[in-house]
Amino acid sequence: MDKIKMVQYGCGKMSKYTISYALEKGVELVGAFDIDKNKIGKDVSIVTGGNDLGVKIQNARQFNKFLQENEVDIAIITTTSLFNENYPIYEICAKNGVNAISTCEEAFFAQNSSPALAQKLDEIAKENGCTICGSGYQDVFWGNLISVLGGATHKINKIIGKSSYNVEDYGISLARVHGAGLTVEEFKKEIASVDDITDEERQKLIDEGKYSPSYMWNVNGWLCSKLGLHIKSQTQKTTPQIAKEDIFSSTLNMTIKKGDCTGMSAIVTTETEEGTTIISECIGKVYSKDEFDCNDWTIEGVPSTRVVIERPATAELTCATVVNRIVEVLCAEPGYTTTDQMPENIYKSHNLDEYIEYVDIFDEACRCGHNHCEHDDVHDCDEDDDQGDDE
Repeated sequence: MDKIKMVQYGCGKMSKYTISYALEKGVELVGAFDIDKNKIGKDVSIVTGGNDLGVKIQNARQFNKFLQENEVDIAIITTTSLFNENYPIYEICAKNGVNAISTCEEAFFAQNSSPALAQKLDEIAKENGCTICGSGYQDVFWGNLISVLGGATHKINKIIGKSSYNVEDYGISLARVHGAGLTVEEFKKEIASVDDITDEERQKLIDEGKYSPSYMWNVNGWLCSKLGLHIKSQTQKTTPQIAKEDIFSSTLNMTIKKGDCTGMSAIVTTETEEGTTIISECIGKVYSKDEFDCNDWTIEGVPSTRVVIERPATAELTCATVVNRIVEVLCAEPGYTTTDQMPENIYKSHNLDEYIEYVDIFDEACRCGHNHCEHDDVHDCDEDDDQGDDE
């Protein structure tokens, strides 16, 4: 196929990497959009650095009109963390038949936190023949890494995960969602109160699309789907991370006083009908000078396995994951299709359009109707079309 045509929606800190990585993999950037009036009208190189790229950042209000008037294969969306906040952007993409991939953490598996909107988006995307999904760091390091380790395990009794990240690396929206800069009392009222409810009250909020999940809420749902586990119960508890000394946040443009909140820890516990328990924790906060990212997961079972990744470049890994995922999104079934329904993300050593071209050739050669052809020689499929369709 020709070069993959991409638009970038959200020209903040993460877009520096998504745009640069995509361009280096042969993707053509045809548009960029943001709400920041200080960026609108300027070349997108103000976020990527280096020479002008010949693409000016447009007002986000022009996004729908642009998609209506231009050929676009995929949109990369790097904005906020909640599904309902991003939904209008996803809907614009879906209604225009444009595939989209988002770093929105809840979009990773919104079926268990905002099912009504997820279903609505799925229907619109299917109607218009495009795929919408969420991906990022969690796709590999909290998701597929664990499911692959599970493939080497006879019996999983418990999965315990813990991951930390510096909210300074992602922008003001993420920092605020984590309660950075709040007093402890403000944290209890604005952040922790969402968990001080009964299971019935939580389910009501989920059904109404008003629940605000931590990142691990959706990760646990994704893992259960991927591993074939059925959720019996799921709870969430958030606690503030307290500054031991004054810390300046460049993202919030303020000094967080000693005793106030630098961010939060969220622990999600999932019990399944199969007896496997998943306990996952994410810690997002403004780091002190001696803190760093870490990803630590243990599978307790037969046998038990632990994997620890110290100092991962979490922001860059998020963006590289998203760019590599473009191939799977363009090849996926239409709908709101989460990555547990896609192949594991792999390194793409060539331009991304070459992988799409290979899939197109494969599909042309194989008419058996299977997503993954079982024939040794794909050309044999044409000789036995009827049998393939019956299967």
